[in-house]
Amino acid sequence: MTGVPFVYVGTYTHDLVKGTPSKSEGIYVYRMEQSSGELELVSKATDASNPSFLAVDPKHRFLYAVNELSEFEGLSGGAVSSFSIASDTGELTFLNRQPSQGAWPCHLSVDKMGKYVLVANFLGGSVSVFPIQSGGQLGEATDSVQFRDLDPDPQRRKRPHAHAIVLDPANQYAFVPDLGLDRIMIYRFDLNRGKLIPNDVPWIRIKSGAGPRHFTFHPDGKHAYLINQNDSTLTAFAYNETRGTLTKLQTVPTLPEDFTGKNTAADVHIAPSGQFVYGSNRGHNSIVIYKIIEETGKLTYVGHQSTLGKTPRNFALDPSDTFLFVANQETDEIVTFRVNRYTGMLASTGQRVKVPKPACLKIIHASL
Repeated sequence: MTGVPFVYVGTYTHDLVKGTPSKSEGIYVYRMEQSSGELELVSKATDASNPSFLAVDPKHRFLYAVNELSEFEGLSGGAVSSFSIASDTGELTFLNRQPSQGAWPCHLSVDKMGKYVLVANFLGGSVSVFPIQSGGQLGEATDSVQFRDLDPDPQRRKRPHAHAIVLDPANQYAFVPDLGLDRIMIYRFDLNRGKLIPNDVPWIRIKSGAGPRHFTFHPDGKHAYLINQNDSTLTAFAYNETRGTLTKLQTVPTLPEDFTGKNTAADVHIAPSGQFVYGSNRGHNSIVIYKIIEETGKLTYVGHQSTLGKTPRNFALDPSDTFLFVANQETDEIVTFRVNRYTGMLASTGQRVKVPKPACLKIIHASL
């Protein structure tokens, strides 16, 4: 891996419900020391309100952030912002902003060709697609899909809460875990028009009450993993890349058997080696570690690591598979762990930096 590593930290500048300000100033930019994992603050992008989740284009030229709001410029719904990335310093320069087409946008991703940004609106229960213009700015939405529960019994209908939108490795299908509907919605992605077309198999049902939250593909392109917020579980799938369909293989707990407190699972990532999957627990305040069986994609338990703070909303593995950084939202800090590539276990490096209300971490290697 070449270039200087930079870590971008999305935060909450305001309380989602009360609207009261936090101490955060926006998006924080850190330079990472590659041998120790130490983070040095180099700049901040202060022209973003609640930039809680971030995504970077494939060439590391532009960064995109949701503005997780219920109202933007007097209109109902949140927004999504674009920034250019300075290759030498990692500094962000604001480019433009578009309405997200729904309230509380909480997740976004950039397609593999760097042509579109796809956004999930949690409270709005919808997803939207935005074209990336030549200078990195976002154009007006090319598509917006509103989810609905079509259960014929009104008493059993659930409110949709889209919690993520993820493209498959082939850039052909988009997957949307909906925490409210307990489904993963599946769309064919039209790269030419920026449209989401319901797949022939339009969704897969997850256990009722599980609360599907975040979703990621294995580097082999044949397996995928889902973390479920409400029942604190991880689900492994086999993936048919031709049909864009998922087949459940296994569901395992993110918590130890003897834990009796309250917990909500949050984030999920696979080690660059493809050998381990990690998930975060808010309440138990830990990272759970499972080994991925190469032949089957199923999981075997490895262990838990305390995050040494409260509410690990998000975490990130650096591309060299050396460090894992945890964003402990309620204790306002990022904690750095060293990864054992052979066992998957984590060990604290002693490196901690204070950041108000960290919500998302993205790591890039910029070229000097």
